[in-house]
Amino acid sequence: MQEISNRSSIRIIEKIIDETPTVRTLVFSDDSLSNVLPGQFAMVWIPGVNELPMSVMVTEEKGKAAFTVRKRGVSSTTMYDLQVGSQIGVRGPYGNSFTIKDGKILLVGGGTGLVPLLRLAKFAKPTNEVIILMGSKTKDEVFFEDMANKILAKNKHQVVACTEDGSYGQKGFVTDVMEKLLRDATFDGIYTCGPELMMYKVVQMANSKNTFVEASLERMMKCGIGMCGSCCMDDVLVCHDGTVFDGEFLAKSQEFGHTHRSKAGILENY
Repeated sequence: MQEISNRSSIRIIEKIIDETPTVRTLVFSDDSLSNVLPGQFAMVWIPGVNELPMSVMVTEEKGKAAFTVRKRGVSSTTMYDLQVGSQIGVRGPYGNSFTIKDGKILLVGGGTGLVPLLRLAKFAKPTNEVIILMGSKTKDEVFFEDMANKILAKNKHQVVACTEDGSYGQKGFVTDVMEKLLRDATFDGIYTCGPELMMYKVVQMANSKNTFVEASLERMMKCGIGMCGSCCMDDVLVCHDGTVFDGEFLAKSQEFGHTHRSKAGILENY
């Protein structure tokens, strides 16, 4: 694990990439975050609003890092609305990372959950055969397809877009496409990030095939360093002990895929 810092460094947004009508990637200079391990995250302070945990997006420029944000709540929408020249506070990196197996691997992501999976793809070994399943609701929400093909240009690979309405790529939930794929193919490792109910199904299917699987979880994180306890799940702290957990641990979890915690720490059912 890389050396971490609890002090926020001020970074200036240098470039904004519109991925979809509701998703943007904000690019800035940061030598440390540009080299984080796949699965690690940073805490991002939006001045006057809030601090959010964010996976670090890969970039094509040396020394640059990026965050990909979807406008949803107050904090993420404010971050989405930032302009070139705006300042953010960044601290990290935090957390553990994916364990990249030899051989054929499957990456299953939905929405901005694709961010750590693309970094995993960048860290893939030359001998890895990689298949990426990208889940979206509709064609307008498909993004990172070209980036994934570019990252994996030297690997035997396949990038499969999946849309719920069938307007692009394969029709259905990304887990439906995965289920069909597993009927004929075997993998040495499966990796997932996205909505928890999606990840729950991915882990269940992988475990049923006795295939190594890891998921990068998103829970309520307020500190990122294991002090506040907001991200507790079972007997672990997702920010400190994760965010990456394997299928063996997740199969025993009483909360993963079943409950989550509100901002007040109250357990709520999915």
